[in-house]
Order: sequence, then C-alpha cells, then structure tokens
Amino acid sequence: MLRVGAEVLRDVALAARREWVLADGLGGWAASTVLGLHTRGAHGLLAVASPSARAPMLLLARVEEALSFDGARHELGANDYGGVLHPRGHEIADSFLLDPLPTLTWEVADRRLSRTVARIHGEPAVVLAYQYEGPDAAALEVRPLLAYRELDARQRENGAVRTAPVRTGQDVVLQPYEGCPALALRLAGAAWEGDGIWYRGFRYVRDAERGLPAREDLFSPGLFRLTLRPGTTVAFVAWVGAIPPATDPLARMANERRRIRALGDAADGLVPDLRRAADAFIVRAPGGGRAIVSGYPSAVLSVREALITLPGLCLATGRHEEARAILLALTARVEGDLVATRSADELSGVDGVDTGLWWVVAVERFREATGDAEFIRSRLQGPLLAILEGYRAGTRRGAGVSPEGLLAHEESATPLGSLGASAEGQPPRRAFAVEVQALWYNALLIGADLARAAGQSARAGEWAALAARARDSFLRAFWSDRHGYLADVVDGTGADFSLRPHQLHALGLPHSLLPRDKAQRVLEVARRALLTPVGLRSLAAFDTRYVGAVAGDGAPTPPLDRGAAWPFLAALYFDALIRVHGEAAKADAWRWVDGFAPRLADGTLATIPEAFEGEPPHRPLGGLASARAVAELLRLVTRLGRRPAGRTTRPERI
Repeated sequence: MLRVGAEVLRDVALAARREWVLADGLGGWAASTVLGLHTRGAHGLLAVASPSARAPMLLLARVEEALSFDGARHELGANDYGGVLHPRGHEIADSFLLDPLPTLTWEVADRRLSRTVARIHGEPAVVLAYQYEGPDAAALEVRPLLAYRELDARQRENGAVRTAPVRTGQDVVLQPYEGCPALALRLAGAAWEGDGIWYRGFRYVRDAERGLPAREDLFSPGLFRLTLRPGTTVAFVAWVGAIPPATDPLARMANERRRIRALGDAADGLVPDLRRAADAFIVRAPGGGRAIVSGYPSAVLSVREALITLPGLCLATGRHEEARAILLALTARVEGDLVATRSADELSGVDGVDTGLWWVVAVERFREATGDAEFIRSRLQGPLLAILEGYRAGTRRGAGVSPEGLLAHEESATPLGSLGASAEGQPPRRAFAVEVQALWYNALLIGADLARAAGQSARAGEWAALAARARDSFLRAFWSDRHGYLADVVDGTGADFSLRPHQLHALGLPHSLLPRDKAQRVLEVARRALLTPVGLRSLAAFDTRYVGAVAGDGAPTPPLDRGAAWPFLAALYFDALIRVHGEAAKADAWRWVDGFAPRLADGTLATIPEAFEGEPPHRPLGGLASARAVAELLRLVTRLGRRPAGRTTRPERI
C-alpha cells in the first residue's frame, strides 16, 4: 500500500512527478499522475492494444468531474493549458492511495468524494468507482474526454468527428471517427446530456521535455449527471464494443483488486510489489497464448525483449508453465539463425543480430530454473542447434564467424547493445560489439553442453573448441591493461574504449569471458564510474559526452545513452560481483536493493521506470514502466535468496 498525502497533492510540481499505471492483460493500460494531471500524451484511462494499428490506441483520455451542493459547483480536475492550471482541483485533493488500485480523494466543506480506477484484466474496459460521504446529497458530473488516436499522435480540433453518440439509452455508445472502435459508456442512474464540445490546448510537460508533440485538443460528446446520497458508491464504465449483459462493475473491480493482491501472497520484502509489477507485462498474445510486452506505454511485442525478461518475469516468479508457452511460441518463429521480431503482423524486420543468442541464453535460464531436460531435449534442442549452425554459416543480416572465432556483424539501424531499442539516438555499433561476443561465447558453451547431453560428442567438441578460440581472440582484441576494462566496440579502425555497461555481459552471463584478475578490474571501474543507487550509467561520468541530469523543470531530456542510469543493468553487475567475490558480495547487493526500494514509492508508483538521471536526485526518465527493470530486479532478489534478518524494503507511505 502506498499513500500520498495532501501536502504532496497540493504541490503540483511534486504531484506531477508521481505516476501510476494499470494494465489490462491485453497490452492496454490506464495511467496518470496521482493528481490526475496528465503530463504525457500516454496518460489516459482507456488505452487498448489494436490489432489494426501498429501501436496501442488511446480512446478515453480522461474524465472531468464536478461536485455540486448548496448552490456551489466544485470542479475536481487539474489540467495544464500551456502554463495555466485549470481547474484547480489540487486545492481540495486530500489523499491518494495505491492499494493496489489507485484512489484519489477530494474533500470540500465536510464532503468527501473518492474515485478508484480499475482496468479489468482480460477486457478492453475501465471502471471508475465514486464513493461519496457527506451530510446531505450532492450532484456529480462526469464528462468523458476522447482522444481516439495512436500513442504518438496528437488530436487537434477537426470537423471529421461525429459529435453525437451512435446510440443512447442504458449505455451511451460513441464512435467519433469512421473505422475506429465503438466505445460504450455507462453510469447507472445518471442522465446523459449531449453537447459535443472541444477542450483545446492541453499541454503535456513531460512530452515537451522529451521533444515529443506536447499539445492536444480533446473532444467531449457530453456528460453524465447524477445525484449522490451519503454513503453511496456508483460506477462509471467505459468498454470497447458492447458492455456484456449483467456486468456488475463494482464486483469486477473488487475481483481485480483481489487478483492483483494475490500475486504477492506468500512472499515478503520487495518481492510482492515486484511480482505484481511483473504481471503487467505478461499479456494475451494477439493470436492466443502468452506474450511479453517491453513496457508501458509503448507495449511493444518484441521477441528480443521477451527473451531478456522471461527469466525474471516468469522463472523468478514461479510461472514456469507460462515460460514454457512463451518459449515455444518464440521457437516457432526461429528462422535458422535469427528469431523474428515484433508482433505477428510485423515480420519484415528483426530486433538485431543478437536476438537468436538471447534465445539460447533464455533456454539455459529455463533449464537452471526448472531442470526440465526432457522439454528442452524434445522441443527446444533442435531449434537451438539450428540457430548456432546458422550463425556459423552466416546469417541473412550479415552476421558470421570471423577467422578468429568472433561473431562479426554489419552495421544495423537498430542498436545492438544492452540499452536496446530505447536508445535510438545511439550510433549503430558495428563489426564486433562487446556484448554480442559475450552472448556468442555463452551460446556456444550452452550448445556444447546440450549437444554433449544428447550424445553428440563431436558437435559438442566443435563448439567448445570454437568457444575457446573466441575467448582467446576476445581477450586480445577487447582487453586494455591501460584502461583496465574492455572496449565497447572493435572494428576495422580500432577499438572504442568509451566506458559503457555493455561489457558487463562478458562477466555476468552464465559463462564469463574474463579471468578473475581482469574481472576484478572491470568491476572496480564500473563501481566507480557507472554504478549509482538507481542502476548503471549508460556512459561514464568522466566522458566529455556525459549528461547526467536534466537541466531543470521543462528543460529538454538528454538522450538516454549519454549517461542515464538504467536499473535493469544492476542485476548483471551484481551477477558478476557475486561470481568474482563469492557469497560475501551478496551483502553489497542487498545494500543496493535496500537503497533502491524507496524508488517504488516515487516516480511510477509500485513499478520501475525505464531509466533515471545519472546524477542526484536521479529523477525518472523514459517510459513509465519497464519490463526489463522489473524482471532483472526480480531475478536479482530471487538469486540473493533469504534476506538478512531485520531488514525491510517495502515502502508504505510517501
């Protein structure tokens, strides 16, 4: 349970930095700040995964509420209209509670109105429950504001919108644009008043900081009006398509609260919060089965991201059957040397030359967690061998084994590094990237072990010998005694010794490429120059290109590859530290976890954002919620095992 008091809610600058996100298990979400002030175009109440669009669609952006009594009307919202805050609902906001659904409460003249939001798991729907307490009756207005756009688009006032509902009655059915899904609205016992008006000039300050479109107009087809008696609770429902018969929205909300709470049962410390956060990224795939989205709000179905996050999201949480199903689904898309990328209707590209290598590592993580050798032998071993043979023979994307045994790759428009697709400003990393070599070495040894277990001793010997050759060549090409760490990239012009965290893959994956003395030196450099309380910097602080913090509120956000701290990389760092220094290093890992835990009560509440500033105060950057960050912290905490007695890492109050 996380609580935000009036002292934060009434300070707009503080409240605007605390966000929440709910997922629907389909790739859709609801998200906002604790005050309901939208600071991103991705904030909204009903965003849905769209099979006909390449990105999620935000349908219901927000609702504007007002409470009237004794001849006075009190508007409850808070919107940024280009520096003008209107209405001023923050002045009567009393509390915010995440338990685990977000509830915002306003108090005015001895009257209290609470609004709880729930996305219904497995349904394209949102429920808003309003609970009223006061000495007498009050009138509630609920006005929906529609966006009806893809995630990165922005709506402007236009003449194409259908101003009138398609149908009214028990439900108000809207379809503001031809070809877009219909939206059914319901507020039982309320009267609908149609007017069809535009709200112009919303400004999203976080988008402005990131250089994204930050202005929008929203359309409202009308409003619901309802009289509230003291002690009553009513529910507003928005549902894509028709609302199913006999739907009890308050019961559905109660079921969703119980479902989320149960995800953290039988666990202690930080694990319950992380398990609940992890559940948001495991979704129903468009064609059925299970899939993993990379984060919110982007909700990308990337195979590469699924392979990296599967050990934490599924294996560390005991969701082994879902791990099997996801691995099988990804295996079906193996194409000899690579795994296809994105969703089923986006098979034209690939995530990068390392995707197939991540698949091999994911198989090894699955074996370690489940011990299910028969499943691997019967269902995964064949594709695994095909992947390794495909790399050795040369892939369609220009990857192939060099005479030295390293995996060479041509320039790619997609960054290959551990920072992934989010670091799109990062220059392409060509020829020999350090983490690709670490993945290649691990894939060869994992394949050799599986071949040996299958009685294929000759093939096992070939791959083990190739791995040994790759290791020797790697050390000659990448290691620098002068720097005390590894090159980030080696190509025909030389070696790039920019200090970045990619090289930790050479120490933290199941098979290390470095002898202990060299590994110790890399870890010491990483501790001094990359490690922060919120993750590892993407670039060392001593680099002249380093930008560790946003210049100030409203200032542009620097590219995330220029020094932002990435929380997911901390797990890799501590994997390597424990390998080199043994069980004693777990105490260092626990200290870091304890220091990081309060971040779940700041930024995006009860989950982990994509990145943070590299310098104090380490404000959140990038996406609202990152599958990698949650998965890797879960994997780390699970690896650490039972925590020292007397410690707690669960934030209870803000």
